[in-house]
Amino acid sequence: MEPIYIPHLLKAPNRTADIIVDDSISGLDTLVPVKGSISVRHGGNFLEIISTAETIITLVCDRCLQHYNYRLEIDTSELIWLESELENAEDLPSEREVSLDDLSETLPPNGHYNPEIWLFEQLSLALPLRKICGADCPGASVKATSDEHHVDHRWSSLAALKEQLNSNQD
Repeated sequence: MEPIYIPHLLKAPNRTADIIVDDSISGLDTLVPVKGSISVRHGGNFLEIISTAETIITLVCDRCLQHYNYRLEIDTSELIWLESELENAEDLPSEREVSLDDLSETLPPNGHYNPEIWLFEQLSLALPLRKICGADCPGASVKATSDEHHVDHRWSSLAALKEQLNSNQD
């Protein structure tokens, strides 16, 4: 996917560029190419991006460490504000307070919008936080020990205290 020069969107029909996605995304290991669509509309002082996409990736289960395939899907939209970059950005302090209004995506009005990077970010955000292979996941295998009452010598003082507290309660 090629970056879109933002001023060219003003000359496009309905100020919109529609992109059909059927390709791999660099940095995202997938089993099949990412398939979907991205619509980029120039709204004057913002870009409106609407996208649906899907692919299949291989994840590692957090419980049993087995590999499993996962269908990764997005159906999202975002507004990216078009603002001129700050002049004299090097004059800004290294630390400054950031208001909630500053927590938005911005691009320069005469810059480029890269749909591949945006799609990579959206797919990465859609990855599950807890990677569990299924409801019947057995979890990590636990080796049974022959002596279950064996206490690590480093915990012997705590075990003695526990025994003392138990005998005091009786």
